[in-house]
Amino acid sequence: MLAGLSSSIPATPTRDPERTLEILLQLTAQLTGDLPLEDFLEAVTNAAREMLGAHHASIRLLDTSRSMLLSGARSGTGDIGRPMEFRRDEGVLGWVVEHGQPVRIDEVDEDPRWVRGKPLSFPVRSIMAEPLWSSGEVIGVLAVTSPNGKAFGNDEQLMLRLLANCSAPPIERARLRRLAMFDDMTLAFNHRYLVPRILEEMERATRSGGDLSLLYMDLDHFKSVNDKHGHAAGDVVLRLFADRVRKAVRRVDILVRRGGEEFVLVMPATGATQAHASASRIQQTLAAEDLEIDGGLRIRQTVSIGVATWDRRETPEQLEQRADEAMYEAKRLGRNRVAVATPTPRPSDPGVGGGS
Repeated sequence: MLAGLSSSIPATPTRDPERTLEILLQLTAQLTGDLPLEDFLEAVTNAAREMLGAHHASIRLLDTSRSMLLSGARSGTGDIGRPMEFRRDEGVLGWVVEHGQPVRIDEVDEDPRWVRGKPLSFPVRSIMAEPLWSSGEVIGVLAVTSPNGKAFGNDEQLMLRLLANCSAPPIERARLRRLAMFDDMTLAFNHRYLVPRILEEMERATRSGGDLSLLYMDLDHFKSVNDKHGHAAGDVVLRLFADRVRKAVRRVDILVRRGGEEFVLVMPATGATQAHASASRIQQTLAAEDLEIDGGLRIRQTVSIGVATWDRRETPEQLEQRADEAMYEAKRLGRNRVAVATPTPRPSDPGVGGGS
């Protein structure tokens, strides 16, 4: 997080020019570093809140299909609840992206572009948004809101534009680096990243004496979703599942899309008990609430999960195979459940090696 800035700061605009310059200098230093994309985005939204006196700030980026605006970072009021998704032509933010122009609205209820009917976890009366440009294309939108009417003026609009202009290039560089390693649809790491990352975590666990666990997750009867509702709905289910997993686990846990509807979660510093608890939380959370697709379609989706904890002798491939076998055991037992992998026998165990 940007030093000196916090998502819990009071929504009071920074009028002191020296403090404004300090914020911009800190942000510039942060954006020239080599940090994860999420850290870049959060630094920008935190700066926007302090500089502009906003109660909420957000960055949304276009997905690789350039059809959906996905939540990248949120600061302030409402930053914990589930973020809404918007089509690139939907609502005020979609209008900004579609037209490549900024907006400032004093009363959102009086503007026809404001989306009604989607539940908000925080009140909004004023909104201000700027497009994020890179290489002649809009890649997303930076927005701030307030529960007060006429909360923003010309000065705030200029400051937001300054933030958008200085933030867009490093955000795009970080986004492209991420896309090279990530699955386009779900923003989970792609399968090529799995074995090297497991090996890296094994080396770290060896040095620290800590544990390492894997969850192998497979969506149940996923083919029927594509057959019944179409592949577009299936794609949304995959994306929403990945979002559910990320919200249910720690930030240090690594989500990988293994292929199709199969995912692997690499859990550093995690023993068997904690890994099983995390797997059960994912399984139960998914089963408890339908996935809501555009147009009011609700799909009930469940998942089978296999859990394996590294025995400190296995290769990455062997550890993954044990987790995979446990997942198939969960399928065999009826799906929508968690199964724990059988520990690998040691050479001294009866029946292993040259014993009779």
